[in-house]
Amino acid sequence: MLLIEKFLPTARKRMCCIEVEAPLLQAARLLGRDYDMLVVCDPDGRMAGVLTKTDAVRQMGICTGASCTSPLTRAMTRDVATAVPDGSLSDVWDMMKARGLKNIPVVDADRRPLGVLNARDVLQNLWQEVQQEEDLLFNYVMNVGYR
Repeated sequence: MLLIEKFLPTARKRMCCIEVEAPLLQAARLLGRDYDMLVVCDPDGRMAGVLTKTDAVRQMGICTGASCTSPLTRAMTRDVATAVPDGSLSDVWDMMKARGLKNIPVVDADRRPLGVLNARDVLQNLWQEVQQEEDLLFNYVMNVGYR
């Protein structure tokens, strides 16, 4: 069974945190670069929610003037599905499929963000695990390496 903690180095590279009181415009600029999702953190460093490109575009589409510089809390998603380091990668994949998620934050017991798992990475690693199991089974059946 593949545990999420094994993939934390990759997940950390995908993570970008932003303060809960940051203006939406700042968040939109970050999302315009390399990130699909921002992890929104409270002053204590705990995850308060996430902001996706879709969230930002939706809010920017209805804002006018000074409301575009309002805190991103107006646009962020608060009820967020998360993963934990000791969780299994296959369980995360099932959750991502069921909810139609492209990314999922990994948090510790105090809801401090540790990284962001991407669906492509999760699926690729699960596929590799299946391939390895098939190779082992094939070698066993063919008696390869057991002489």
